[in-house]
Amino acid sequence: MSADVGPRVEEDRLGGDLPPDPDRRAHPAPSRRPWTDRTPFVLEREVYRDDPALAAVRRRSAWTTPLLVRAALGDAVVALVVVAIAAVTLRDVGVRLDALAVVGLSVLSAAGWVGTLAVLRGYEWRRVGDGPDEFSSILRAAVAVVAAVGVVSFSLQLLVPRRMVLVVVPLVALLTALHRHRLRVWLRGQRRADGAAALRTLVVGDGSSVRSVVGDLRRTADHGMRVVGVAVPLPHQWELDEGEPPCLGAVAEVPQAVVDHDVDVVIVVGSHLSGPALRRLSWALEPTGADLVVAPGLVEVTGPSVHLRPAAGLSLLHVERPSARSGRLLGKAVLDRTLGSLLLLAASPVLLASAVAVRLTSPGPAFFAQERVGVDGSLFTMYKLRSMVVGADRQVDDLTDQSDRDGLMFKMKADPRVTPVGRVLRRFSLDELPQLWNVVRGDMSLVGPRPPLPREYVEYHDSVHLRLRVRPGLTGLWQVSGRADLSWEESMRLDLRYVDNWSLAMDALILWKTARAVLGRSGAY
Repeated sequence: MSADVGPRVEEDRLGGDLPPDPDRRAHPAPSRRPWTDRTPFVLEREVYRDDPALAAVRRRSAWTTPLLVRAALGDAVVALVVVAIAAVTLRDVGVRLDALAVVGLSVLSAAGWVGTLAVLRGYEWRRVGDGPDEFSSILRAAVAVVAAVGVVSFSLQLLVPRRMVLVVVPLVALLTALHRHRLRVWLRGQRRADGAAALRTLVVGDGSSVRSVVGDLRRTADHGMRVVGVAVPLPHQWELDEGEPPCLGAVAEVPQAVVDHDVDVVIVVGSHLSGPALRRLSWALEPTGADLVVAPGLVEVTGPSVHLRPAAGLSLLHVERPSARSGRLLGKAVLDRTLGSLLLLAASPVLLASAVAVRLTSPGPAFFAQERVGVDGSLFTMYKLRSMVVGADRQVDDLTDQSDRDGLMFKMKADPRVTPVGRVLRRFSLDELPQLWNVVRGDMSLVGPRPPLPREYVEYHDSVHLRLRVRPGLTGLWQVSGRADLSWEESMRLDLRYVDNWSLAMDALILWKTARAVLGRSGAY
């Protein structure tokens, strides 16, 4: 290719007499054929002497291999130790095993557990550290092991102690999940600290959509994607703001930019690419080893709320309405009433002692009742231990300009209305314990958006009203994501995410994180 061909191709591609931008590519390749051309994308082996797909695998293996080794070793150790302890204690049921048999059984069980997880995709690098998919693999592996033990024992007429099946397998699965959780925490820490163990990401689409997605990815650093650049239809119009990634080329040059800049993931956003063009892009990315991810534009809607359904040769995304989950709503109500009653009973001594302390240290009642807005705008009375002076709610208007929160929610770190005992109660969230009675009554749920005051509710705009499509909760997603340290907009965004994606598994995770947040006393004042 002659030296004067490159600029002319650049002018033609950009659709005008614009001068070429030499900084758009780290090291321009000789071939500038766009992937939108009907001819297949061909790698120039004279320039790229190594296979880009193999290079991508080697690049990722620098952190995926140690991660998978740690996962497999931890899983094996868990199974080895649990089975060994169980085998030694089998003498209680009349089964005697010598030391060699215990070692053999333990090693065989560890190998079988790791092998089952491997078959069920428990060691795919995309799943390890992912969370839901990873724990799903562990659960399916536990079910498969129980089924396999049952089939083998029945076929060979073996007497397998029930303890090995009903106790050992669930215990191994539980400890494996804990091990994977600790591994996930370590992995996220690595990503937050120095950006290691992250996938180099290229975001492709129109300017506004690209900026929105880049902002979302930059908001948290532990998701595993590090944006190294963008590709937009008109690169010369990309105005680089402070902290934004550079433009690596036009949309037509995505495969070349992937190879030039060692990109692992290409995220397509907006409506600029769709249909046949998107399909051709997937073909063009095949020899580069990069993954193609399409962001459908459903903000914060994920997991069980979205299902892929093929129809007439199309891949259709079905978005489930929160109100359509009648079965899970019944399960949530049963869990709330049952667990709420048990927690209220267990917390009764602490609740009684706290009420006495409030009553003895400040004038006024021990409990504070306040009208709140519940599911679908209904009103109910919410109860709390009084942590402020009597009549504190009438002083809000005088203190509004001193609020530490933006938006409609009023909060002060150094609130003069809080009593000394109330400050201790708030520090450990003990003032919230009477709301367990609201949970038992059905006014509230254990997990859900916090119930607003009527004066806050009337100021809601349309989208914020959706946060009360589910029953308000004692704790919620934004409470475990920063509690009172979050902005109003971020709090509402997290509440809406919960409404769109809630599940019993998410509720259990939020309850567990709530305990950690309370003990850590983060954002509580």
